Amino acid sequence: MRRAGYGVLVALVLAGALVAGACGSRAPVGRKVIVLGFDGLDYDLTRQMIAAGRLPGFARLAATGGFSSLGTTIPPQSPVAWSTFITGLDPGGHGIFDFVHRDPKTMLPYLSTTRTEPGGRTLGVGRWQVPLSSGRVESLRHGQPFWEVLESRGVPTTIIRMPANFPPSGTATRELSGMGTPDLTGTYGTFAFYTSEPYAYVGQSLSGGVVHAVKVRDGQVRASLEGPDNPFLKKPEKVRAEFTAQLDQANRHVKITVGTDELLLAVGEWSDWVPVSFSLAPTQSIGGEVRFYLKGLDPFFELYASPVNIDPMDPAMPVSHPGDYAAELAEATGRFYTQGMPEDTKGLKTGVLTEAEFLAQARLAADENRRQYRYVLDRFSDGLLFYYFGNVDQVSHMMWRARDPNHPAYNAVTDSPNASVVDELYRGLDAIVSDTLATLGPDDLLVVMSDHGFTSWRRAFHMNSWLRDHGYLALIDPNRRDDPGFFGNVDWSRTRAYAVGLNGLYVNLKGRERDGIVEPAAREALVSEIAAKLLGTMDPATGSAAITKMYRREEVFHLAGNEDVAPDLVVGYAKGTRGSDESALGGLPLDVFMDNTSAWSGDHCMDHETVPGILLASRPLRRQAPTIEDLAAAVLAEFGIDGFPGNAGERRAKEH
Repeated sequence: MRRAGYGVLVALVLAGALVAGACGSRAPVGRKVIVLGFDGLDYDLTRQMIAAGRLPGFARLAATGGFSSLGTTIPPQSPVAWSTFITGLDPGGHGIFDFVHRDPKTMLPYLSTTRTEPGGRTLGVGRWQVPLSSGRVESLRHGQPFWEVLESRGVPTTIIRMPANFPPSGTATRELSGMGTPDLTGTYGTFAFYTSEPYAYVGQSLSGGVVHAVKVRDGQVRASLEGPDNPFLKKPEKVRAEFTAQLDQANRHVKITVGTDELLLAVGEWSDWVPVSFSLAPTQSIGGEVRFYLKGLDPFFELYASPVNIDPMDPAMPVSHPGDYAAELAEATGRFYTQGMPEDTKGLKTGVLTEAEFLAQARLAADENRRQYRYVLDRFSDGLLFYYFGNVDQVSHMMWRARDPNHPAYNAVTDSPNASVVDELYRGLDAIVSDTLATLGPDDLLVVMSDHGFTSWRRAFHMNSWLRDHGYLALIDPNRRDDPGFFGNVDWSRTRAYAVGLNGLYVNLKGRERDGIVEPAAREALVSEIAAKLLGTMDPATGSAAITKMYRREEVFHLAGNEDVAPDLVVGYAKGTRGSDESALGGLPLDVFMDNTSAWSGDHCMDHETVPGILLASRPLRRQAPTIEDLAAAVLAEFGIDGFPGNAGERRAKEH
């Protein structure tokens, strides 16, 4: 059976051929510059642990090259900050302002970093159709990646798991995509949970997971894994891969059969990666891979299946450059999560995974990443290597509460055993730093950086509810108690402002928004009025200001063709307060404030000045980098290259 090209088969292939990197022979640069990107390492915590002697590798860097905070972006969100690092541009230049943007013509939200366009014409035969042209996935990040400049000067670059770099740019010598890479179904990770418990999650719609009710018959469970919609069918229908689980109650394990693969799994055990083939049409299939975890057999069968990841051995969608580089990594160090954010925070948020199970799954992902780093590091001899580690960020989101007894969801019994989980992860990264230092020659350089810091998220702020209560957002039915979300009850003909994403606030502007009512001449006055009121908003539970900074876009962004996407105001929440998940997608809960009782207890999407990242180096940098916006230029300066990012950089220099 022939593997189907993903563009034809699921309408998600890249547009055009990616530009080949300079892979040919060239004169060696003669030294190594290694940049380790540690997502979410907090400056204050790092400083405290260095001072306490708990991070000897970091301390060695601090002693030889310096240790400082690294200013992050407005807002301090990962896709925003990493896009700024890549391009040297603020969000006004690269066009990524939040995790979520809205289309002003439809008012629908969408993920900010990529856009998927289906294929065009098809040829129909009965219930089947044959796509005649490919769909595509397009990166929405603008600006030139800094490694392109290095490659153009003959410097080989290896860029591993750089966030906001999916699809891979194709302009580094080697690339593996990172945060922003979807699973095989096109989501950022959708797990499956198979249970024989008849009342499990009844009536609940899980965010990021699907519960399958199964029955045990003759000691066997028959079920299926779900893939993407089959593009060969006129009527959308998900492709499925059947599997069976033969239960052995006496020995407390199951034998799982998927295709031709069989594995034994004991209760409480995670499987290795299992390749999965989804049949689309005669002679056409698509491949993925999955991990299983057997939660229990008695009294109920409970089996977790990870999101179906893109198979690195035979990628249905480009996740690396060259295209076979992902397979090279998998053959050398084992199959791995190709999904951009592999730690299953959704499994823990929904309660399908316990904290112990989540941490075990996060360790699997971290171990894969460390094995790959060792492989890449051992083969790196010249030029630039960037390598990303995201494990601390994802675990900090879920486990920060355990180090904060004042968090509203803190439970001394269950949380105190996990109080040092985050610290131990910092120590694990410190070991990576020490190992890397041991590989450096006298002319080499190691840079360690993070994109933002971290803190406890105790209070949630429903921005759209605040706008409603202050007369800026009107409802179709004010008496409706069941908010439908996605602005489903919003009367746009009387709404002057609304919020989308975690930090963005928009004016319902005439000529820009689909149903805009605010005249452009009135926009500035409205923005000033809302900003002043929000800055005066006090949290009744704490007696403190909920918001410490409001940023007008004209004051903080150099807009370059992204005017329709950019929010009119960026909200700088006080440390400990964050915009709610509900409001981010157009929801309007009854109250404005609430305690954050979610498992997602740590965050950073607040006033950027309160959550800086870190910067360390093995020797002083030739060019200072006080903020993440300056860091790419500092890296290029190590190779004697100035002037990045071109005109935008020169403009900023004149302004300052």
